Amino acid sequence: MARSTRPLVHYIAARPDGTVPPTCRALAEYARHTGATIPTVNLADHIGATVDHPSPGRKWYTDKPFSYFHMYTRPGEILERIEDGWPVRLFVVEPCGETGNWSADHHPYWLMSHQVRVVDEAPAWHAFGHRGRQVLNLIDQLPGLVRQWADEWAAGPDSSRQRYDAWSERVSDTRARQWGHHRAQTSRRKAASITADVLARTVSVKAATEAGAHPDTVTAIRLRARCLVAGELLHDRIRSGEYEKSIRGLLLGAGLDTSASAAA
Repeated sequence: MARSTRPLVHYIAARPDGTVPPTCRALAEYARHTGATIPTVNLADHIGATVDHPSPGRKWYTDKPFSYFHMYTRPGEILERIEDGWPVRLFVVEPCGETGNWSADHHPYWLMSHQVRVVDEAPAWHAFGHRGRQVLNLIDQLPGLVRQWADEWAAGPDSSRQRYDAWSERVSDTRARQWGHHRAQTSRRKAASITADVLARTVSVKAATEAGAHPDTVTAIRLRARCLVAGELLHDRIRSGEYEKSIRGLLLGAGLDTSASAAA
């Protein structure tokens, strides 16, 4: 019996207004410095339609700020070349006409074309891979979690420092974060991992600072938030055997909660 294959889906990430960002950040910055206009396309305005590139570059060189439509077939890598990071809008497209790639050996999930059909808009969380919904839900919850962690520090600074120091040492000794980076690369979620890490850092530092936490406490809480988000993103990829499960447990903060917070 023939094994069924999942249909290949092509995605383009757009700015929040629906326009396609430049394909080369350096050329885009130079164009802006010289006052040149950078053409773009608003994908939200063309759902169901076929769109030609407004000013295509040479196939398949990055010789203009916006040289081609740059598509991804692995959602977890979509955010790797986005100029302003998160948030984005995500569109499902079909490449039309001639297509190409820089290097199929190193970037098999890339595809370029000068014409696309805009099929539909997809939920933005897909840009983090199939666990994107859980990751973004967790990031939304981080301010509340961080305030809880900061309150625990304030209520028992000595015991909190001991727990966090012991946990941080285990994270370092087991190279838990490096393990997560490796799993992100091998599962084609490297860009998602980097973006999620930036969001975790930003949100946790802001919330901890607003809660009045000491700078050392902010640093410890920031590491916890970054590890927690990494563990959520890669929950399905760090699960083979007891050792990997222990790594996942560390990323999720094993040993950090007090008995009161665990019960809550």
